[in-house]
Amino acid sequence: MLAFPALGYQGAFGRMNILGISAFYHDSAACLVRDGEIVAAAQEERFTRKKHDHEFPQQAVNFCLGEAGIEARDLDLVAFYDKPLLKFDRLLETYIGYAPRGFKLFRMGMPLWLRQKLHTPRELDRGLGGEYSGRYVFTAHHESHAASAFYPSPFQESAILTLDGVGEWATGSIAHGKDHRIEMLQEMRFPHSLGLLYSAFTYFTGFRVNSGEYKLMGLAPYGEPIYRDLMVEKLLDIKEDGSFRMDMDYFGFCDSDVMTSPKMDSLFGGPPRKAETDITQREMDIAASIQVVTEEIVLKIAAHAHEITGSRNLVMAGGVALNCVANGRVLREGPFDEVWIQPAAGDAGGALGAALFTWHQLLDKPRQAQTNDNQSGSLLGPKFSELEITAYLDEVGAVYRSYDDESELIDQIAGAIADQKVVGHFADRAEFGPRALGSRSILGDARSTEMQSVMNLKIKFRESFRPFAPAVLRENVDEFFEMRTNENSPYMLLVAPVREAKRLDGSQADNERGLDKLKQVRSTVPAITHVDYSARVQTIDEKHHPRFYRIIKSFAGKTHSPVVINTSFNVRGEPIVNSPEDAYRCFMFTNMDVLVLENCVLMKKEQPNAQEIDASAYLAEFALD
Repeated sequence: MLAFPALGYQGAFGRMNILGISAFYHDSAACLVRDGEIVAAAQEERFTRKKHDHEFPQQAVNFCLGEAGIEARDLDLVAFYDKPLLKFDRLLETYIGYAPRGFKLFRMGMPLWLRQKLHTPRELDRGLGGEYSGRYVFTAHHESHAASAFYPSPFQESAILTLDGVGEWATGSIAHGKDHRIEMLQEMRFPHSLGLLYSAFTYFTGFRVNSGEYKLMGLAPYGEPIYRDLMVEKLLDIKEDGSFRMDMDYFGFCDSDVMTSPKMDSLFGGPPRKAETDITQREMDIAASIQVVTEEIVLKIAAHAHEITGSRNLVMAGGVALNCVANGRVLREGPFDEVWIQPAAGDAGGALGAALFTWHQLLDKPRQAQTNDNQSGSLLGPKFSELEITAYLDEVGAVYRSYDDESELIDQIAGAIADQKVVGHFADRAEFGPRALGSRSILGDARSTEMQSVMNLKIKFRESFRPFAPAVLRENVDEFFEMRTNENSPYMLLVAPVREAKRLDGSQADNERGLDKLKQVRSTVPAITHVDYSARVQTIDEKHHPRFYRIIKSFAGKTHSPVVINTSFNVRGEPIVNSPEDAYRCFMFTNMDVLVLENCVLMKKEQPNAQEIDASAYLAEFALD
């Protein structure tokens, strides 16, 4: 293994600055680590407004350098989150192995590889403006994921589980972390991949691969897992340790530009659903079935990770770790006492992992776990001053009120939510990862029986079946959800059942099928209660989310309910807002009622040219998927 302890780097100003980068495949991002501490991290899509932007993260890099107060020439090391040559080796072997059927993929993929991806050092030089003259470190893809999960975690020792589509060859890995070292123990290899299996059914049910997987997870409770046995018998050979082999005759991703083959069509009674067409009971039942299969596999792998590491703690990363339903089952039913999941579990988090792996593993630097974690609530992105915000609002002629007294501001925000207003909340540093955690969030009243439909159709412009997540005061989490007292779930990555005491009579729901399940009011907080009585829980504490905590506390004082809706501040097809301009545009082009930009509050009805937005016209105009 590559090691640098003898190089004697001192770093700019006597401190070492390591830049981590993920780029050229999916969700480009940058992270700056100084002496093992995360200074800043951001995804490129937030700046360019191109969802899942995969180009070199130029603006994210510039932001990270600016936060650290340095320039590219001051960097000591730059770490890239995977090994391009090893990935190229896997692609070539796959093309040859499936020849001549794979020629189309070969023809499609080779120009980009020959032009860019095989020349990653050159591309990094170009992106850093030719100012960086140091060394590039290439960590393996699943090493990056493992490092992103373990090093920021609150554990000094833990099992590490990473599951995704594919890195170089690995599609999943089990490792063991202790102190500042990670030992990679076992891996599963391409083409057998839990991430690609789930993505294949994302495609088959009519959603976009690499962005629609969470829609498939949200759709699952509307169906019944009637295809579970068929999937296990025909598609998979699952072992006791959770490893499995896929029957590749049913899948197309090795030799075509689609995820499944015609043989899959025959198995499930017809071709894949076309995007934007009606969702039928078949798609709901397929979603339910593949979700159950995924959960079963994750539970088996987690049990095996416990067996070979002997650890009572588990950390997770990789795209599959964003399946919060499976995560919740691992915590409740698995052998681990504690579970921590990297909030930027996908490829973006690889930038963070590569930088931390370089510092701790390659440079042999010590580590001390923090009580909660070392990721600062994942609030690692840009922050805007009140001067910057008011200057922009004045420029566009917005009508707003600026509050000097925070308690008055908090009362105004909480009152608006209690009055059934939809509030866009933009404050503090932006979140790193795919979840809005209160800084770039749309907030609503979880008690409302209509808020889910209103926010889906009139604010988010998305499918009506999509559930919303609750943000709940941490001290009240076990009152509303089947979680332990003061259970910590700050990153919205665990699903838990709503407490029986908060549920309403569900006898009517027993006879409902499909999307008709939406009609039933299931709990005292119906806007965040999914049709299977589950919720994707975010806990809020005063130390890590002081302002958001005070908003919910004030709301609870007005309503006796410490639970609000928290969904990402964006519309369908766009990244989460990153700047005051992004937030104002989203506010004006949706039916949001209130916008909060730090200490400035805007009421929609007071804005010039404010009007009701027709969701169908919006979708047609912007051609959002």
